[in-house]
This record gives sequence, structure tokens and C-alpha cells, in this order.
Amino acid sequence: MHADVHHLLHTIRASELQDEATAFRLPRASLRSRVGWTLVEVGLRLTQSRDTAATTAPHAGAFRTA
Repeated sequence: MHADVHHLLHTIRASELQDEATAFRLPRASLRSRVGWTLVEVGLRLTQSRDTAATTAPHAGAFRTA
């Protein structure tokens, strides 16, 4: 196969693959924002549970043995 023909076939196939990838691409902005807000929500829940656990837990000096 001549180099020119090989290059032409490669160019055509690369163009087809780019078109397929563009058609398959997910909307990144909405997915990124949903994941971001989910992480924010998880972080807020973690900080709430830590604050609640810290206020309801007994102090270290409360546990004394005879």
C-alpha cells in the first residue's frame, strides 16, 4: 500500500471516529455540576454528623473506674 493511500484511509477513519465520539459525548456541564453538588451535600452531611456526635458524646473524664 502506498503511503499516500494509507494516509488518506487513516484521515477518513479518524474523521469517522471523531464524529462517532461527538455523537456519543455526554453533556459534561450538567454531569459535572450534579457530581459537584452531590459531593457538597455529602460533605455537609458528614460535618453535621460530626457536630452532632461531638455534642452528644460524653466527655472523656466521665468514664472513671473505681
